[in-house]
Amino acid sequence: MQQHPELLFLVEPDPDGGYVARAVGHAIFTQGDSEDELREMIREAVRCHFDEDDPERPERIRILWIAAEDELAA
Repeated sequence: MQQHPELLFLVEPDPDGGYVARAVGHAIFTQGDSEDELREMIREAVRCHFDEDDPERPERIRILWIAAEDELAA
């Protein structure tokens, strides 16, 4: 069985404070009050979502920090 090399999380500031993160391609969501707490919460969420021997379990977690959102006219 081949493991998937990485799982991408998109992270945005939470309007109520802290950060929210969601995995691309999987129903994994989490949040944290600080960047360090969020990183640990992401690791924990991935461990809970995938069994140890799950072939979908990623080898690495990549985090994309989205600092601001721009809106453009079409």
